Amino acid sequence: LALGLSACTPATDMSGIQGERGKAIQRYDIGQALAANGKVLVGATQNGAVLVSANQGKSWQRTQLGPVSIIDLKTCPDGSFVGIDFYHQVWSADAAGANWKGAKIEPIRTPLALTCDAKGRWWVTGPSARIAVSADKGATWTLTDLGKDAQLTAIQFVDETTGYAVGEFGMALGTKDGGATWASVGTTDKDFYPYAALFKDAAEGWVSGIAGKILHTTDGGKTWTRQTNTAGAALYRLFLHEGVPYGTGAGGIIARLEGNEWRSMPYPDPQPVFLGASASLPSQSAVAIGGPGGLLRVVSTGGAK
Repeated sequence: LALGLSACTPATDMSGIQGERGKAIQRYDIGQALAANGKVLVGATQNGAVLVSANQGKSWQRTQLGPVSIIDLKTCPDGSFVGIDFYHQVWSADAAGANWKGAKIEPIRTPLALTCDAKGRWWVTGPSARIAVSADKGATWTLTDLGKDAQLTAIQFVDETTGYAVGEFGMALGTKDGGATWASVGTTDKDFYPYAALFKDAAEGWVSGIAGKILHTTDGGKTWTRQTNTAGAALYRLFLHEGVPYGTGAGGIIARLEGNEWRSMPYPDPQPVFLGASASLPSQSAVAIGGPGGLLRVVSTGGAK
């Protein structure tokens, strides 16, 4: 009977699956980070793939790194790329977005954010208010342990000596000596969990958090005031685009700062999904955005004021 039934069952058509696997961007991809260096645009996904475009997002090349999940991605001064893997690694590539290499982040078990400073050093933050730096592409690390029960969720250097890191419970840290020492510079909001931070210079910066809350400082993090977010959405990424602060977040929102208010930027065919990845493409007057369902696209800002 089993033989008879199998003989009557049509063969499974696998062409659709094979066709999907052959695509550079696949429908199960979740874009988590984007970065650009003026020559290529690089995206990283939850399932361990990196996508590289050398033609302004028109086409992509896919590289599968393995069982990794890159959650943050930055460009270094020499044009190279560096990203952190949620599973205790840092990944780097050359200025063409190729030749990816992984290295362990020994001092931080769960990396949360990273940056690449003016000297090309890699900085990684994580739980317990820890900040680790590597000057040799991940071969060795130096740890600053502030001994606080708080996650540091964003870090940025604005020049060779000045940097900032922010975290939960209102933690705002700063350095004036290139990261040799870190100390509290102020408090954002003790009930505030920051998703992202952006400093325009040593004095002015923004942090975004839960329920669309955005705080602003003009004195290097000593004091913070809330700004109106008419977009109403939580912003998961903040970045400068053509000198203007932008953010992407929940509900497919692309927001930008207009005066003292954050407003949603209209764009064609928005998808009501979280945008966990974004990057500025100033040479195109555009921004790149990424999210779930294989969402990875370039959106023009040519009409933005």
